[in-house]
Amino acid sequence: MAMPTTMNISLSDDLKSFVDERVKSRGYSTHSEYVRDLVRRDEQEAGRERLRALLTEGLASGPGPDWTTQRERLRQRALGAQGGKA
Repeated sequence: MAMPTTMNISLSDDLKSFVDERVKSRGYSTHSEYVRDLVRRDEQEAGRERLRALLTEGLASGPGPDWTTQRERLRQRALGAQGGKA
């Protein structure tokens, strides 16, 4: 696990009050725990966005080879990896 790094942030009084309330109402033990949870959730969302982009790209790329062609390519690769032995 990486060593923790300190990061200071500035909040308006309204945002500070909001964070205080969230920490209390959601059972976080510290403000840092709350912020780390928010960052982790954002990181997960970024991963989902990346996956959606990759899926969209794949769908836009058109159809791949038919199964018979793909199976033969895979078979040839497997035979090549075995030194040509069947």
